[in-house]
Amino acid sequence: MSHPEPAGVTVLGLGAMGSALAATLLDAGHDTTVWNRTPERAAALSTRGATAAPTIGAAVTAQPLVVAVLFDHASVHETLDPVIEQMRGSALVNLTTTTPNEARELATWAAGHGVRYLDGAIMATPPMIGGPGAAILYSGLREVFDDARPVLDRWADSTYDGADSGLASLFDLAMLSGMYSMFAGFLHGAAMAGSAGMSATEFAGRATPFLSAMTDSFAHFASVIDGGDYTVPGQQSLDFSDLSHIVRASEEQGVQPVPIAAVQELIGKQIAAGHGAEGFARIYESLRADSTEDAR
Repeated sequence: MSHPEPAGVTVLGLGAMGSALAATLLDAGHDTTVWNRTPERAAALSTRGATAAPTIGAAVTAQPLVVAVLFDHASVHETLDPVIEQMRGSALVNLTTTTPNEARELATWAAGHGVRYLDGAIMATPPMIGGPGAAILYSGLREVFDDARPVLDRWADSTYDGADSGLASLFDLAMLSGMYSMFAGFLHGAAMAGSAGMSATEFAGRATPFLSAMTDSFAHFASVIDGGDYTVPGQQSLDFSDLSHIVRASEEQGVQPVPIAAVQELIGKQIAAGHGAEGFARIYESLRADSTEDAR
């Protein structure tokens, strides 16, 4: 299926990510207009062929597709509220990091002004844009996703997650939660090993192969959770997974046990509710949106 090529793109916000997105479009021959609150940031892109809009009003009316890569939810309103009526009939792809409900609010606001809205969540660093491994999640109006696809695919692998504008943000932040929790676990481990004189570099060399191998467990945990049976043979029980010894060892070394203590608290809730013989994946039940204080 072919998609119509947009006449051009306006990129609002020229931080590291916005500049990378605009540069990729220029490299691909797209007619690209750029705008930044600090005009000097547009200079490098202008020398490469971008049109630097002198005002936000000029920026949003220059092209039929407007891409916002701003600081946060509030900055989207601060930037576009004064010119939203000028955007009537345009498409807005918002790649600014927001919460799911903030994305939904922006979708409703945009629709109220005749602007077609698509939310996006970038799963990449600026140097990855336009190269392998970059991914961007989208949700909102399917017609905007389809029409803008020739642009979107310049940047990364594009995934459409549905009409609910909050889903791209939700899935993005869910994956980032896993990443940052893993980072915190590594740093806690490095602090524990560091208390005995091991450098963080040496610890990383030892921990990386082990932690990488452990990610193979994700598929098994997912299968158990989706099946809803935490008694399936082959799982490590919650009783056996008690991590209080790691908490104590951390404290004995003078290291704050915060990351591992949080996991131990979830384990403890399930054991106290009588689920100690069930698998470790059951702590999911303490985390899920409809969980109750009695740990289900």
